Amino acid sequence: MSEAATQGKQTHGFQTEVKQLLQLMIHSLYSNKEIFLRELISNAADASDKLRFAALSNNALYENDGELKIRVSFDEEKNTVTIEDNGIGMNADDATEHLGTIAKSGTADFFKNLTGDQAKDSQLIGQFGVGFYSAFIVAKKVVVRSRKAGDDVSQGVEWTSEGEGDYTIEQIEKSTRGTEITLFLSDEEKEFASDFKLRSIIKKYSDHIATPVEMWKEGTPESEGEDGEKIEAVEGEWEVINKADALWTRDKSELEDAEYQEFYKHISHDFEDPLTWAHNKVEGKSEYTSLLYIPKKAPFDLWNRDKQRGLKLYVQRVFIMDDAEQFMPTYLRFVKGLVDSNDLPLNVSREILQDNKVTQTLRKGCTTRVLKMLDRMGKNDKENYQMFWDEFGQVLKEGPAEDMGNKEAIAKLLRFASTHNEDGTQSVSFPEYLERAKEGQDKIYYLVADTYEAAANNPALEIFRKKGIEVVLMYDRIDEWLMSHLTEFDGKQLVSVTRGDLDLGDLEDEEAKKAQEDADKEFATSIERFQGVISDRVKEVKVSHRLTDSPACIVTGNSDMSPQMIDLMKQMGQPVPDVKPVFEVNMEHELVKHIDQVQDEAQFKQWVEVLLDQATLAERGTISDPSTFVKRMNSLMLSLTK
Repeated sequence: MSEAATQGKQTHGFQTEVKQLLQLMIHSLYSNKEIFLRELISNAADASDKLRFAALSNNALYENDGELKIRVSFDEEKNTVTIEDNGIGMNADDATEHLGTIAKSGTADFFKNLTGDQAKDSQLIGQFGVGFYSAFIVAKKVVVRSRKAGDDVSQGVEWTSEGEGDYTIEQIEKSTRGTEITLFLSDEEKEFASDFKLRSIIKKYSDHIATPVEMWKEGTPESEGEDGEKIEAVEGEWEVINKADALWTRDKSELEDAEYQEFYKHISHDFEDPLTWAHNKVEGKSEYTSLLYIPKKAPFDLWNRDKQRGLKLYVQRVFIMDDAEQFMPTYLRFVKGLVDSNDLPLNVSREILQDNKVTQTLRKGCTTRVLKMLDRMGKNDKENYQMFWDEFGQVLKEGPAEDMGNKEAIAKLLRFASTHNEDGTQSVSFPEYLERAKEGQDKIYYLVADTYEAAANNPALEIFRKKGIEVVLMYDRIDEWLMSHLTEFDGKQLVSVTRGDLDLGDLEDEEAKKAQEDADKEFATSIERFQGVISDRVKEVKVSHRLTDSPACIVTGNSDMSPQMIDLMKQMGQPVPDVKPVFEVNMEHELVKHIDQVQDEAQFKQWVEVLLDQATLAERGTISDPSTFVKRMNSLMLSLTK
């Protein structure tokens, strides 16, 4: 093949992040160097898939070579390994975009999380996904030569870098389409320029790749057998090393866990094994195969709403598109995998997928499959489910608002802290809560706060602790929004313990109810006096029936927006109404009894305002005017010394 430069070399500097990442990889991933070949073969397979799809509408892109393949070769003398494909290829712009930058969001977060501990940092690299850059784990220099399918022979590109500060791009002639990557191995990595080594790595990591991966098999000269018969010469040939069939089309009984795990790494470019997966073939009205994985770790761009994510879509084993988001709801955006449909047309586009009945059926089926897979893990493998929840729980909490049809199934998967446990671990499910519920309890009680500590120490819990009633504790930013869409579970109403009138239903005996009514009447005059001095700051003042140890608390009216929801709306730039709290006073508390006896109206007002500020601090962790609160406190403390 004759290839010569047609224009001068252009030198470009790497992004700062790329330079950092290359250095980090070179020093962190030595424990598993051979993954470079897996990553480069995966990229080559993707290039073949993309050409196959592009050629559906333009068969000329095959350039009379429709047999897609990946070839791996080596040169022991030159100490090189070459991976070559005849897939879609790249032009100069593609090379700059894909090889000169990290085309992923979340880069800054990635570097923020680096620890300096090589073992931990290599796991972070796995979460971030590096693909092509893994070549520099073993290579001191990488040369990429490529031509995009359909471009003129003169429009080839050569990209060269030593993985330091810069790379060069040069226009070349390249007679064949596709990409050829040559790795000039470091002196200490000579073991990879070996037929046995490369074959074993391909079998280990890339057996599932649907594109044939070939290596050269040397021929044998004509020879003479032991009894003098003539043995014909055998010519050398390119030999397929992998199974080269679509893994998802094979029967589950044929597949081993290791094959599923390697296929996951191929489609996700994750370095870790998945937590679990589900492989299903559906026949009947709609025919499709799905292979769905739950990752171990969240990617760094999980919260980037603009990031395209979804499943790989195949139609009759032909790759159609990456990130087909139509098959998975947003709250399950962490799921990796693919769908292969027999019912969609080969020329399907994102636009056609939007309102397609087949798409809706597949989406419903895949969603149900994932929810059942998670439910099964939650019941049978609590340790792994806890790992899943810690990574993806807040994303799953978006579900009840987005997917009304599966609200109950999603609610079963949610995990929270509760007063049953001594720490803030989110491990309690609603079914577990109901198993422990007291006889006659027809509600699930919960409390939302800004932190676990604020939730666990909220005065509103006092009556529940006294009566031994478990309360679910919520402290994630999304929880208040979640509970505005989740009002019941398994027929039991979900009730906030810091909202409106406390109703313990059958858990409160008649004697207690009578005592509460008597207290309301007995202290009516005192409550009216309290109301009179702070009417501008509260909606109303009431005798508290939920406090046992604290003097006062604030709660939210039944029809009002909670403080957490107000904060959430403000952060979103939404206008919010001015909501005043309900002020509840424990008339049996010694401090309240003292305040009730104060005759000086100015001092009485100060005491009541301090009481309200304390209650606000206990509930919300902050007050609007701390300096005035301190002045009042100082004034009252001085008055007690006189």
